[in-house]
Amino acid sequence: MSLFMDVHNIEGGVSADDVAAAHEADLATQGAYGVNYLRYWVDEEAGKIFCLVDAPDAEAANTVHRHAHGLVADEIYPVSEHS
Repeated sequence: MSLFMDVHNIEGGVSADDVAAAHEADLATQGAYGVNYLRYWVDEEAGKIFCLVDAPDAEAANTVHRHAHGLVADEIYPVSEHS
């Protein structure tokens, strides 16, 4: 498994409540694809959503979004964790 950060750009902004609902849908869907959505961040005004996901590959991560709620990522980056 690898870590990925995906980025969603929602024109006109986004509400934290809507993002929370989409995240819950991801959690309910992820097991079938061997994916684990870990955390997410939201900039409501800018319409930006960032999701940290542990997945076999970027396409598996995006497949969960597609099947859970249809909001696929605009960009997906492989990342590594450091502190």
